[in-house]
Amino acid sequence: MNVLFIGGGNMADALIGGMLKAGFDADQIRAVEIDGAARRRLSDKYRIECAAESRGTIRGGEVIVFAVKPQQMKEAARFAGIKDNANLVITIAAGVTLASLANWLGGHAKLVRAMPNTPALIGAGVTGLYALPGVSGAEKKQAETILGAVSATVWIPDEALMDAVTAVSGSGPAYVFWFIEQLAASAESLGLSPETSKKLAIETVLGSAKLAAQSPDSPATLRERVTSKGGTTEAALRSFEEQKLAERFLRAVEAARDRGAELGRLMGKE
Repeated sequence: MNVLFIGGGNMADALIGGMLKAGFDADQIRAVEIDGAARRRLSDKYRIECAAESRGTIRGGEVIVFAVKPQQMKEAARFAGIKDNANLVITIAAGVTLASLANWLGGHAKLVRAMPNTPALIGAGVTGLYALPGVSGAEKKQAETILGAVSATVWIPDEALMDAVTAVSGSGPAYVFWFIEQLAASAESLGLSPETSKKLAIETVLGSAKLAAQSPDSPATLRERVTSKGGTTEAALRSFEEQKLAERFLRAVEAARDRGAELGRLMGKE
């Protein structure tokens, strides 16, 4: 499998590095990046072929990964020069629907929409994937191989649910960082030093996530095991319940989902 990245930003960098670690050869990967400094950085770092523009450089059967910002997708797609419908095209631009991308590509049908998240930058991400009906099982496997180099992958049955994926896992790291921030701030307010507070908060979240990932039990069961009747944890959780934090959190995630759908509609009209 040969792969061409259109866009050479942080996510493309992470994917290329992950693919090389996973066994790809450098001559199987190429990149298009208009910024000269970024282009040289990719070329020097990974010893891959890099070009300033994609038109006239796309090869038959090559998997094309659009790794540009959502607001750049329309221009990047229209100037890509993709003429061979045999090329599998993957987009990692948040909010860009496959209907919009197909239109910008002149009716291209072999499209996969991917929503990775920022932990992919350290090889610990998760990616939601959705494919048009014209994408074969083998081509889905190709998409899994590329995104799976830096993340776990999950296929979504309906593209409309990709806005939910964006709200949960795409935006999710920010929610976790916010929780770490608040837990550390609470520790400081209780008298612990900033350094100790930060370490306690980060290591608690990291360890809890690892335990949840490795345990066959549900997060709810794990929570119950930590919650002794009449104890300190129960007191905190009761406060969460009284303040209806679960309902507020759901509304926040719904707001992220709705904004994602709105942005997709706006970009499709441009």
